[in-house]
Amino acid sequence: HVQLVESGGGLVQPGESLTLSCAGSGGDSLDGYAVGWFRQAPGKEREGVSCLSSIDSITYSASSVKGRFTMSRGKDKNKVYRQMNNLKAEDTAVYSCAADESGRGSGPWNHWGQGTQVTVSS
Repeated sequence: HVQLVESGGGLVQPGESLTLSCAGSGGDSLDGYAVGWFRQAPGKEREGVSCLSSIDSITYSASSVKGRFTMSRGKDKNKVYRQMNNLKAEDTAVYSCAADESGRGSGPWNHWGQGTQVTVSS
């Protein structure tokens, strides 16, 4: 079982960057899980943005963030980072990380963090 905590959100201007962290704890190493990032903007449904498989180490990203957002695992096997570059106003949302114990990244996403707010505004 793994517990997740996100950090790194905040208020930035369009074009700026942020790095989010997803930290795992609770016994199991996050290194064995696929980790996904989801976001929910006000008035919209939650959407999957990207995920990092633990099987092939490939990141799968939604077209809306491809080329701007990347994911990586830290040297600390219990952390996954999300680098967000060239942020846009439409990226404003609560970002949550989730873990898939199968490692594939296709779900089910049984483990969730509480979310961190990212606001992009001038």
